[in-house]
Amino acid sequence: MRNDKENLIVKLTFEFALDIIAYSESIRNNNRFEMASQIFRCGTSIGANIKEAQNAESKVDFIHKFKISAKEADELQYWLELCLHSDFYPNPSEELLKKLQSIHLIISKIISSSKKK
Repeated sequence: MRNDKENLIVKLTFEFALDIIAYSESIRNNNRFEMASQIFRCGTSIGANIKEAQNAESKVDFIHKFKISAKEADELQYWLELCLHSDFYPNPSEELLKKLQSIHLIISKIISSSKKK
């Protein structure tokens, strides 16, 4: 299933993971290690699973990896909303939240179109 030409979702999630690393480090700098770790893990896992899906053994495996990414995106959204509504954490930027929403929509579309093929 590997295709070596530039892949939009792989590129977007890699760049997003870099943003998540920076945001989680800003939380870590406030000595909020548990939240920083949660955000780091699920935020970087989105792209890692999508990258892994590029070498899927089958269409079912490909869809499964994307579903894991969708779950990680949902979990990340939860953690970011907690930060947004808490007085103890720096607010995630509007840009970070918009990027997550866009990535989630693309993942959902890829899952849905892959099931139809």
